[in-house]
Amino acid sequence: MRWSEIPRDAKAYMLYHTIIAPQLIVWYLLPLYMMYSGYSVLEVGAFFTAVNIISIPLTYLIGRFFNEYPLKTGLILIDALDGIAYILYGFAKGSIAPLMLFLGYTIEEISALFYPLYQAYEQIIYPEDKYEEIFAWHLRLPEISQLIGFLILGYLFGYIWNTAEHYRKAFIVFGLFSVFTIAYLWKFLPPVGREERISPEKFTFKIDKEFKFLLLIEALFTLAWSLAPEIVLLNYVIFELHKTIFEVMLIEGVISVATIIATYVSERIPNDKGFRAIGSGMFLLSIYALIMSLSPPFWFVLVAYFIGRFGDTLAFPFYRSWMFSLIPKEKASEFHAALSSYRRLIGLFIPFIAGALASIKATLPYFVGLILFLTISALFIKFEKIASKTKTRES
Repeated sequence: MRWSEIPRDAKAYMLYHTIIAPQLIVWYLLPLYMMYSGYSVLEVGAFFTAVNIISIPLTYLIGRFFNEYPLKTGLILIDALDGIAYILYGFAKGSIAPLMLFLGYTIEEISALFYPLYQAYEQIIYPEDKYEEIFAWHLRLPEISQLIGFLILGYLFGYIWNTAEHYRKAFIVFGLFSVFTIAYLWKFLPPVGREERISPEKFTFKIDKEFKFLLLIEALFTLAWSLAPEIVLLNYVIFELHKTIFEVMLIEGVISVATIIATYVSERIPNDKGFRAIGSGMFLLSIYALIMSLSPPFWFVLVAYFIGRFGDTLAFPFYRSWMFSLIPKEKASEFHAALSSYRRLIGLFIPFIAGALASIKATLPYFVGLILFLTISALFIKFEKIASKTKTRES
């Protein structure tokens, strides 16, 4: 699919994600700032888990609220809340530091409760018959932006502005940048209002075997990825291999390159091979987890993350398209919010568990992830065979 063939509104939405992509370095700077301030990897994991517990009951309620109001309002609110959170991180100094960190991360988690609205907005604004092709662009452009931005910012925060004071100032700058992104959303993104939805009394939905399989995969995938969050990578690369945030951003750079390459490969895979592509992607993720579980040197870490992200991206367009095919567009925001709540419930204590595993051995979380990725791969291969037999009988 060529860029010129993508609808204008879809382009504006993709460019928004391209603009904000470099700002996501905050997800690394915050736990690193906490570790530099004296927190252990176990304590950072416990901190994130505590905030998770506070935020979990709100997710589904938020999904119902935005089933009645424009999704665009929710996207604007995400950036507003993130901006406030980042500014609070900037004031996390001295005796009030724990309070500012807790308030900031709680607000950021409240913002994250609205993330299902991204998927709901995508499901409505992207052409339904072009999901696989358009998601290749959806991944590609932000990754190019992130590749450039992360390398530049990683070098600056690793070798030039590398003190706690510099990090606090950076948080404030990132927070103020949200003013620009909010203006962009307001100006260029079209609203998605009530006309896109139906009333509850007209709505029916059947949870069949395929949807139950989706829930099983979501559970396993959430566990597998959540066991190796940013704190685990930071702990291994910076405190075990004695590198800096720049080397971590080199890993992110390799991830971006793998993503960009995989988007071109995925475009050439026939849609009827989608489940096989997903299973293959999960197998590549298993190889990534295997390499990382062996406590590799830095250059092999780069190889591992390249393989893992290539597999993840290879599977993504087909997995997202399959998910969308099972979710009624008319109730997109509510369903995605419910799935998000489901993922959060499963991963509620995972940051603490990941921190505990990493405190025993820095790469132990990857070994547990290896078992889960292998399980997902086997399940998709089996499901693809069952689906093929069913289609053959029906024909």
